[in-house]
Amino acid sequence: MPKENLASGRGFASMSEDRQREIASKGGRSVPAEKRSFSQNRGLASQAGRKGGQASGSSRHV
Repeated sequence: MPKENLASGRGFASMSEDRQREIASKGGRSVPAEKRSFSQNRGLASQAGRKGGQASGSSRHV
């Protein structure tokens, strides 16, 4: 039995790869460099990454 495409044809995943890249690239340009705290402070970025890793892995160590 052949698979039918059940996707609605809407949303990000249904767009062409070029259109997805175009939209995704806007996220990196939306904030000026001087406003990006992680680009100014590597220690802050490291601390945030560590905190996020601890939070996401906390439920796995049960």
